[in-house]
Amino acid sequence: MLHDLKGEDNMSPMVGMLYSAVKENSERLQYITEGMSQEEIDYKGYNSEFNSTAQLLRHLLYVDLNWVYRIKGEPLPQTFIEEYGPMIDEHNKLPMVNGIPWQRLISQYEGVLQMLKDSCEQLTDDDLDRIVLFGHENEKQATIRWGLWHMADHSRYHQAHINQLRKWYNQQN
Repeated sequence: MLHDLKGEDNMSPMVGMLYSAVKENSERLQYITEGMSQEEIDYKGYNSEFNSTAQLLRHLLYVDLNWVYRIKGEPLPQTFIEEYGPMIDEHNKLPMVNGIPWQRLISQYEGVLQMLKDSCEQLTDDDLDRIVLFGHENEKQATIRWGLWHMADHSRYHQAHINQLRKWYNQQN
């Protein structure tokens, strides 16, 4: 299988390349989580002190959903906040996610990626310079270019956590 970051036909070159990085990492995320049992998806590591794969998948979905709406220049709709949020709970941790099947989590994430693709098809390379605000408390500034890169990087970061959870789960079972 050939891997490349050449982008999509309906996107400008740089937008397409960045979108391609997000897309490839989302495909990798699906690959490394495919076939997990519900028990493994909800597993929180030794002594249940880590985030589960379900929590990490929902977190990635919610972060990416926020970026899609930043790219669109629109506020995140309240219905999405209620369905997938909050970003962090009252204890400053990822919200509990338990009992949601892998297929549902992945299907929801694929919906966000489709929204991202649709948004990226509307962007030009010059739009990548547009500055948006992000962060949950102290608003920070970033370009859309950085946001797309961050989406790909953030996914890979949490994939390492998921791989560690899988290793621990297999050692315990």
